[in-house]
Amino acid sequence: MTKAVRTHDLRAPVTPVATMQGLADREQLALVAMASTRMPMVICDAQADDTPVVLANQAFLDLTGYAAEEVVGRNCRFLQGPDTAREAVQRIGEAIAQGETLEIELLNYRKDGATFINQLHVGPVRDAAGTVQYFFASQKDVTERRRAETLRAAEHRLLREVDHRAMNALALVQAFTRLTEAETVEAYAAAVQGRIAALANAHTLLAGGAWAPVSLRAILDSETQGYDLGRMRLTGSEVLVSPQDVQPLALLFHEMMANTVAHGALSESGGEVEVGWTLEGEPPDLRLTWREVGPAPRADHVERLGFRIIDSVVRAQLRGRLERQWTPHGLRVEFRFPLD
Repeated sequence: MTKAVRTHDLRAPVTPVATMQGLADREQLALVAMASTRMPMVICDAQADDTPVVLANQAFLDLTGYAAEEVVGRNCRFLQGPDTAREAVQRIGEAIAQGETLEIELLNYRKDGATFINQLHVGPVRDAAGTVQYFFASQKDVTERRRAETLRAAEHRLLREVDHRAMNALALVQAFTRLTEAETVEAYAAAVQGRIAALANAHTLLAGGAWAPVSLRAILDSETQGYDLGRMRLTGSEVLVSPQDVQPLALLFHEMMANTVAHGALSESGGEVEVGWTLEGEPPDLRLTWREVGPAPRADHVERLGFRIIDSVVRAQLRGRLERQWTPHGLRVEFRFPLD
């Protein structure tokens, strides 16, 4: 047989002024304190079916948007919704079943459907024999605190990421300033400026995409602007490059373009360049082939090609390897590096 729910109607005013007799009445004093506090609170009947609410203070009604008659007699699960974590609900159920105290945060819903993060504290109220008669539950809206904590954590991750990327960029700058060779100060400055411009182009791609992975084709396109694209052919499926690899790849493509324009197939020799890429293996490696079709460069040009920087970027920054081959038809370079 279902037990009648023991209820208290908070709509009736409770005067927070206690008489001497009231002070001796602990139950009445508890009701006065509960009604007066700003902390949202409910008391649920542990001896009734489904542990219904028998008392809810005004702070709880204000927090949830419900009226007293919509709360009393119902289990508190009416605060749950589709995005409330099932694990949290299960832990609450276990605590009630075992008569234990629990503090937990979970997503709850107000009457109008708005959500809030509820810092819930549940504790049993026992009689002299140790039997759980009621459960006391307090609620605290910690949405803003959690939002602030999430924001601080995101800012911390962002600062770490910015620091990491800045260090990567500085490592690239150190590498190419140390490895750049030129016959004149002007040529050295021009070479360094071109490489810094490649890093800046990569930064623009990253910033424009909110530092998400970038299309390999987009990186190539950024480094081929201003060249005769009628003599270039790019073939490959859509491949996304992790943010940490975008700047090294941009510098790599810059060096390859600078070499082929100055000394290779896109120089006055009138050749063509084919660039193709595929993903191979699991986890996948990027296999990129750079093939120049045209007269082979003169021996003195070969010595001047910027492969010292290319080798350094591929091995140190991209954690990969390369193989290059000179043929009667031109240059063929195969790059392999992991995508992570």
